[in-house]
Amino acid sequence: MAQQIIKHIHRVNALRDLANQLGVMPIIHQLQHWQCERLLVTHDDLAQQKRYQKAMAFFVDELYGPKDFSQRDADLVRVIPKLAKVLPDKAMNAMDDALSLNALSFDLDMAMAQYLQGHFPGEPINRDNYALAYRNVGRMEDREHQIDIISHLGDQLSDVIKIRGIGMLISLSRRPAKLAGLLALHEFLERGFNAFKALGDVQSFIQPVLVREKAIMQTLLSDDLTLPEDNPLPKV
Repeated sequence: MAQQIIKHIHRVNALRDLANQLGVMPIIHQLQHWQCERLLVTHDDLAQQKRYQKAMAFFVDELYGPKDFSQRDADLVRVIPKLAKVLPDKAMNAMDDALSLNALSFDLDMAMAQYLQGHFPGEPINRDNYALAYRNVGRMEDREHQIDIISHLGDQLSDVIKIRGIGMLISLSRRPAKLAGLLALHEFLERGFNAFKALGDVQSFIQPVLVREKAIMQTLLSDDLTLPEDNPLPKV
């Protein structure tokens, strides 16, 4: 499991290097920012509920957004073999899902950024050119896999928050993590745990997100879609 997590990190680092070489990193950041705003609009009813706010923020900020994850990823590469010895398997599985989701999402974002750069140079991202980029990139299997990872991550997190003593373990490890120069990684783990602990029922949050995201994906990639009339994306 540890080697698999490191593999996800190396993959996204290689993709970042390629994106910089291609000059599309600024567009990727714009795209990620727009997607975060779109997610908040699509799932506004969840985002407005107090018990879901931390989980929504974690998904947007820590898994999907334009934040620089390089320090967290470097921390992980350094200590993941040691973490694998102390963290429960379900916690490691959740981390694997999170890093796998991050790598796949970046791969898809880079493909869309290249399309936007070639067809809409210098234009701000909006629901219309986003939909065109999404359809032209396609990759239905990868989009379905992206949603499947979120579903599996939800299952793992549901189990992790029930593990006796896991919260105390994370809390007590904050000072040693800071002294070891691993604060970015610790804060990622702590925010994730606290966000989903606050939910109580993780599936009550995950399932509506999955249903809506799958419907948007299927509509955007449908052969019968007519743009811009049938665009399922909200105005952001």
